[in-house]
Amino acid sequence: MTQLLHIEPLTKEAFAPFGDVLEVAGDPDKIINQGLCGRYHDRAQIDIRGGRAGISLFNAEPRQFPITLDMVERHPEGSQAFLPMSFDPFVVVVAPDENGSPSRPRAFLTAAGQGVNYARGTWHGVLTPLHAPGLFAVVDRIGEGPNLQEHWFETPFIITDG
Repeated sequence: MTQLLHIEPLTKEAFAPFGDVLEVAGDPDKIINQGLCGRYHDRAQIDIRGGRAGISLFNAEPRQFPITLDMVERHPEGSQAFLPMSFDPFVVVVAPDENGSPSRPRAFLTAAGQGVNYARGTWHGVLTPLHAPGLFAVVDRIGEGPNLQEHWFETPFIITDG
């Protein structure tokens, strides 16, 4: 038996309990580089304990709908930002914490050019691009000690695009 999750558009307001939406929206905070560049300043709350922020590159295989969600993970020692290196949408899954375990997940579809920053300790799905290349810059904690917890659902969810 499976449970259905219908995908939602990713908005700053809907995603706020889980972290930050990274996008160029509205007027830039500052115009720089001889007036040729808009700077959208300080758009993510990078939250690291016991380590340092680092940038890694992830290259994930694209998926197709329907997508089976049987596991989520979280990082108790640091936030984790995903910045696509292509102009393609991807699927973002998050779940509220309920007494140390994830409750019912939510699935979002990014708009082209959007990224996300998962707040420290937020349950989230694995990287789920829909198009190749699934290349992302990831800003997260680099440090000693464990920083990954996984939760496997007894009953998987099926993410649909309709």
